[in-house]
Amino acid sequence: MVYVGDGEKGSITDIGIVGDEIIELGDLKSARSKKIIDANGMVVSPGFIDLHAHLDPILELSECESHIRQGVTTALGGPDGRSPWPFGAYLDTLKEIGIGLNVGYLTGHNQLRKNVMQLENRDPTNEELEEMKRQVEVAMEEGAFGISTGLKYLPGTFSKVEEVIALSRVAAEKGGFYTSHLREEGLGLLEGVQEAIVISEQAEIPVVLTHHKVVGKPMWGSSEQTLFLVDSARKVGLDIMIDQYPYTASHTGISILIPNWAQAGGRKEFAKRIESPVLRDSIKKQILFNIINDRGGADLKRIQFSRVSWKPELEGKTMYDWCIMEGIEPSLENGADMVIKAQLNGGTGTIYHAMDEADVVRIMQYPYTMVASDGRLSEPGRGHPHPRAYGTFSRILDKYVREDKVLSLEEAIRKMTSLPAFRMGLSDRGLLKKGYKADISIFDPAKVKEMATFSEPHQYSSGIPWVIINGEVAVDNEKFMGIKAGQVLYGPAKKP
Repeated sequence: MVYVGDGEKGSITDIGIVGDEIIELGDLKSARSKKIIDANGMVVSPGFIDLHAHLDPILELSECESHIRQGVTTALGGPDGRSPWPFGAYLDTLKEIGIGLNVGYLTGHNQLRKNVMQLENRDPTNEELEEMKRQVEVAMEEGAFGISTGLKYLPGTFSKVEEVIALSRVAAEKGGFYTSHLREEGLGLLEGVQEAIVISEQAEIPVVLTHHKVVGKPMWGSSEQTLFLVDSARKVGLDIMIDQYPYTASHTGISILIPNWAQAGGRKEFAKRIESPVLRDSIKKQILFNIINDRGGADLKRIQFSRVSWKPELEGKTMYDWCIMEGIEPSLENGADMVIKAQLNGGTGTIYHAMDEADVVRIMQYPYTMVASDGRLSEPGRGHPHPRAYGTFSRILDKYVREDKVLSLEEAIRKMTSLPAFRMGLSDRGLLKKGYKADISIFDPAKVKEMATFSEPHQYSSGIPWVIINGEVAVDNEKFMGIKAGQVLYGPAKKP
């Protein structure tokens, strides 16, 4: 059953591939081929496109198994304002080593600001702003698909909207789009969405609200308002879209619980501020506020550690567990002290169980929402990652299509294929059409399953027996082949 990827229902047909290209769709029973895949009883779909992927370990994990095994054939890196620099040289390195996936990259505002201003909490001078604009232009011409921001993170959090608009205009002039980790996803969520809409209007740039979510109990249900804002913006002609991962838990550093002003200048400056009783008291109060009202979910059991280089035995455990291990009462106030301790030790990767399923479903059903993992390339035995790293796309097909019937199969496939391909401007991927690249996922709709869990995340998805990337079989009847069939993809301004 072939689903083209355009949102239409599937049909029984055959697909013929030569080299890296689909050359025919139709009845090919009389055709001859070097290899035939019998997909009887299976769904054949375009390969899934992950519009928000943390590809940082790709130089080491170049085969990209954790993504490919969930049917992903293309991923976009450089999200949340973080990206490689120098930009073009990094893409050259990926071409040299070979990669399992097709990958493209955004250029990150946080990286550019750090290049020019380090972690300083101030506006840029005219000269500094011009240098950042120049770097955006360089990255675009070297192949970036657009610009990403992480306005909740250092140093992007220190920027005003005028700075972001100025840089986004440069990306827009080169044909790029803008993705944003909003300035706030909890109490300031509505203002964060409005800021992104202003950036789209003022910079004349397509915008993606990336990993769109509603964090913290006080804000649960606010997706009704955020989707109304997006709809209203689209009705007046702004190009606003959304991507989302299908979980009620987020993942980022422990530092997201710490006020940004306290982190200006980096960890050494943070340590100095903590030595001041007055400043420490102020910092602790704001951390406690965030534990109660934001990602902490008002419960230390909702704060789970994923990567702790200085205390690996904490990986998979919660802040509640850590307090017990240290022999202290697991109160929210003591949890705030432990956040400070964790940051002074070097920080942690942290999973926050602080979202509501009703918001997840509402955002998922919005027509212009795409599926994206926000997952980091992972391998078994390393850390305790969010299960999205292994199971985002299979979870959509397993839980939200087959079990909960939140999405139809054809709509889920559209959100994972042609919609992100359109956003990236890929004219030869994201659909099963003659002349398109042969990026294909083949799965059993009755058996496809996310195996990864929050307690046991290192489990590959099942029920996706074949994955084809650029005409090469990367997963062959459940066996991962370890080939490097991926290509480096370049954005619209890359000169030949």
